[in-house]
Amino acid sequence: MDRALSIGRLAERSGTNPPTIRYYEQIGLLKRPDRREGGHRTYGLADLSRLTFIRRCREFGFPIEQVRSLVDLLENEDRSCAEARDLARDNLNIVQAKLAALRALETDLIQMVSDCEAACVGGPGPNCVILEDLSEPGRSKCQGC
Repeated sequence: MDRALSIGRLAERSGTNPPTIRYYEQIGLLKRPDRREGGHRTYGLADLSRLTFIRRCREFGFPIEQVRSLVDLLENEDRSCAEARDLARDNLNIVQAKLAALRALETDLIQMVSDCEAACVGGPGPNCVILEDLSEPGRSKCQGC
């Protein structure tokens, strides 16, 4: 029985919540389901597979339009696997840039804590070097955060 899953069961099995499933249907990432007599949505194993694929794409940080392209690649034998690689490479570059920004932020926070421990820890709050640093215009150390 291919069309045996309710939206709740599909959500449970795919790790996706019902509002997200409805959203994916609304934007065309997931096909509109058949409906039972009472109007309840019914899904099959193909829907579960596609939804799982979409959820995994989103977990890897692919934006909706790239997910749409990946879904099309999954279903279109005329398109090249190289397109999937290129999308993944683009996403990897974005993740690597974010990691670099986070490392810079970590370095700045380590320095702020160290400066505080060396100069003012335990003193009055208004004299804290962290608070002074955060209050100075144009002193943003974190680039790209």
